[in-house]
Amino acid sequence: MTWPAATPPSCAWPCTASPDLVPMGEWTARVVHLLNDQHMGVVTAAVSLITCLCKKNPDDFKTCVSLAVSRLSRIVSSASTDLQDYTYYFVPAPWLSVKLLRLLQCYPPPEDAAVKGRLVECLETVLNKAQEPPKSKKVQHSNAKNAILFETISLIIHYDSEPNLLVRACNQLGQFLQHRETNLRYLALESMCTLASSEFSHEAVKTHIDTVINALKTERDVSVRQRAADLLYAMCDRSNAKQIVSEMLRYLETADYAIREEIVLKVAILAEKYAVDYSWYVDTILNLIRIAGDYVSEEVWYRVLQIVTNRDDVQGYAAKTVFEALQAPACHENMVKVGGYILGEFGNLIAGDPRSSPPVQFSLLHSKFHLCSVATRALLLSTYIKFINLFPETKATIQGVLRAGSQLRNADVELQQRAVEYLTLSSVASTDVLATVLEEMPPFPERESSILAKLKRKKGPGAGSALDDGRRDPSSSDINGGVEPTPSTVSTPSPSADLLGLRAAPPPAAASAPSGTGNLLVDVSSDGPAPQPSLGPTPEEAFLSSGPEDIGPPIPEADELLNKFVCKNNGVLFENQLLQIGVKSEFRQNLGRMYLFYGNKTSVQFQNFSPSVVHPGDLQTHLAVQTKRVAAQVDGGAQVQQVLNIECLRDFLAPPFLSVRFRYGGAPQSLTLKLPVTINKFFQPTEMAAQDFFQRWKQLSLPQQEAQKIFKANHPMDPEVTKAKLLGFGSALLDNVDPNPENFVGAGIIQTKALQVGCLLRLEPNAQAQMYRLTLRTSKEPVSRHLCELLAQQF
Repeated sequence: MTWPAATPPSCAWPCTASPDLVPMGEWTARVVHLLNDQHMGVVTAAVSLITCLCKKNPDDFKTCVSLAVSRLSRIVSSASTDLQDYTYYFVPAPWLSVKLLRLLQCYPPPEDAAVKGRLVECLETVLNKAQEPPKSKKVQHSNAKNAILFETISLIIHYDSEPNLLVRACNQLGQFLQHRETNLRYLALESMCTLASSEFSHEAVKTHIDTVINALKTERDVSVRQRAADLLYAMCDRSNAKQIVSEMLRYLETADYAIREEIVLKVAILAEKYAVDYSWYVDTILNLIRIAGDYVSEEVWYRVLQIVTNRDDVQGYAAKTVFEALQAPACHENMVKVGGYILGEFGNLIAGDPRSSPPVQFSLLHSKFHLCSVATRALLLSTYIKFINLFPETKATIQGVLRAGSQLRNADVELQQRAVEYLTLSSVASTDVLATVLEEMPPFPERESSILAKLKRKKGPGAGSALDDGRRDPSSSDINGGVEPTPSTVSTPSPSADLLGLRAAPPPAAASAPSGTGNLLVDVSSDGPAPQPSLGPTPEEAFLSSGPEDIGPPIPEADELLNKFVCKNNGVLFENQLLQIGVKSEFRQNLGRMYLFYGNKTSVQFQNFSPSVVHPGDLQTHLAVQTKRVAAQVDGGAQVQQVLNIECLRDFLAPPFLSVRFRYGGAPQSLTLKLPVTINKFFQPTEMAAQDFFQRWKQLSLPQQEAQKIFKANHPMDPEVTKAKLLGFGSALLDNVDPNPENFVGAGIIQTKALQVGCLLRLEPNAQAQMYRLTLRTSKEPVSRHLCELLAQQF
C-alpha cells in the first residue's frame, strides 16, 4: 500500500538539465529500450529522461511512442495486486502512468493503427475507471486516481482527433464542476476551457453553462471564479452570447478588483464578435462604462466609436442612448468621452426632439466640462466647434465659452491653443469653409481589433498559442501613446471592403487641432513599427493573388490531413521535426479569412522562407485567394503568421495547394499540402419546417441531383459526435422532420458569388450493422457527389 523509493539514478539529472550532454545516435535506441526494463524505477527514470530529450530532438525518439503505449497499457489494464510493490492506495504505478501520458503529449497521435487502437483502449479504460466507486476513502487514493484522469484528458485534448473521447472527457469534467473539493472544480474548469475550443466537444461543453454561471456567482475562491469566467468566454457562440454577456455584466458589479479589467475586455470582445444587432453592442459597452468605468481601457471605447462611425444604421440609436446616459447625476469620464465624440458627429440625428435639442445637448456636455481631465476637455472643445457647424444657433453661446478667460488664458497650452484657434476659425471662416473643415468623419479603415491582444497581455506571458481556442486575434498590439479621439477635421480615403467584418478599425483620429500636432492617436493594432495592413490593397502593402508555380506534388498524407479539417476550422495542419503549420479560419457566406501560423521548431533560423497558395488547373476561376507576404527569415523557436482572404466564385471540387519553401542549415526544404478549403466551408445553414423540407426534397428528385453512399462506420457511432460533425460540416440540423428519430436531417445553401446551390441531406445510422446510409440532394450533380464523398469520410 506504499509507494517504494524509485529515485532515478543520479546520472539522469544532469542529462535532463542539459540535454546536449547526451550524444544521439547509438545512445538513442538504448535509452528508448529502457522503457521495456523490468525494474519500474529504471522505467520511471527513463521516461523522465526521454521526455526531456525528445523536446529537443523529437524525431530521434519517436520510436518511444509504441513502447510507451505498450507500457501504459500493461499498467492500466492491471489490477492493484499485479503491481503490488508499485501500487499506491489501490492505484497501480500512478507516478509512472502520469509520466507516460505526458511523454505521449510530445508527439501527434500514433500513425500505426494497432498502436493507436491500443492507446485509445487505454484512454477509454481510464475514463471507465473514473466512473467506478472509489476503493478507498483516503485522500491519497482520490489524488492518485485523479492525477491519472486529468493527464489522460490532457492527452485527449492534445490529440483532438477522437470525437468520442473528447465528449466523454467533457462529461467526466462536468461531474467535477460540483465536486466538494475546490481544487477539482478549478482543474475541471481549466480543462473544459481547452475542450471548448474543439469543434467536437464545444456543444458538449455548452450543456454545462448553468453550472458554470452558478460557479461564477457562488464560488468563494477568486481563482475558481476567474476560471469560470474564462470558461464562459471560451464556450460563447452566437446561440448563447447574450446570456453569457448578461451574466458577466451582472457579475462585474461585484467582481474582485483584480480581475475586473479582464472581465471588461472579455465582455467587449464577445459583444463585438457575436453582435447581430449593433444596438445591443452599443448598450453593452455603455453598460460596461457605467458599471466599471475605471477598468474600461482606451481600446474598448475607441472600438465602439469606430463601429458607430462605420455603421449608419446604429448612429442615431447611439446618439440617443449616450445622450440619456449623460443625464445621470454621476457619470464616468469615459462616458463623457464617448458622448462628446458621438454627439459631435451625430447629434444632429436626435436634434429634432425638443428634449435633445442642440442647446440641451451643449448644456448637458458643458455641465461635465469642469469635472474632467485636460484630455477630455480638449475632446469637448473639438465637440463644441463641431456643434457650431451642425447647429448654427449655438454659435454665440459656444463662442462665449471659447472667449472666456478660463480658456484663452488656460495654464494648459493644448486647451489654450484649441480655444484660441477654434474661436478664430468660427469667426473668420465662411459657412462653406467651416462645413468643409468640420465635415463628418469618414468610415475608418478596417484593421485588426486590439482588444483581444490587450486581454492576452493582461493574462501575461504563456496565455496560450494562437490556436488554443480559435478565438484569438492574430495581431498583438500596444498603445504607444496618444490621447482620446475627438471629432476629426481631416478626411481619410475610403477603406477597402471588409470581407467578413472580422477586423476592427483603427482608433479614431484625434481632431487636427490647428496647433499642428497631427494625428494624436497612434495605431493601436500594431505590434512594433509595422502596422497590420487593411484587407484591401494599399500603396504600402498589397495582398497578392497567388498564381500557378512550379511546385512538387502534395505529400502522400495530404488528403488525410485535409480530411481532418472538413468539419472543423482550427487546428494543426502539418507537423514534423522542423516545422509546424497551424490553421485558424472563419467563413461567412461566400467569403472566408484564414490565418496560417508557421512555427520553427528548431533552434536554427529558416532562410528564404516562402509560403504560397497555388491554384491547380482552372481553380482560380472558381476560388480567389489573396495572400499576404511573410518575413523571409523565421528565427528558431519563432512563429510567423500569414493572412489569406478567400472568395468562392463558383462551386469547386478540388482545394488549392499550399507550397512552403525555405532553407534549413543551407539545405533547401520543400513541402506541398492541400489547403483546408472545401466547398462545404461556404455552407449557410438553413432552417425549414418539415413540410417545406419534403416539398424541396421532391423538387430535387432527378437522378443526377442525388448522391447516395452506404458505408461501414470507421468510428464509434455516438449520436452526439455525429451531431457535432454535421454541424461542423455546415448544415443546419432539422428536428422532428424524419419519422425515425435516430436519423439526421439537414439543410443548407452553398454560397458562391455566381449562384447559390441548395442542399438537403439525410444520414441514417444502423447501430446494429455498424453502417450508415448518406443521401444528399442538390441542384448541381457534381456538388451532390462531392459533398457526399466529403461527409462520408467523416464517419
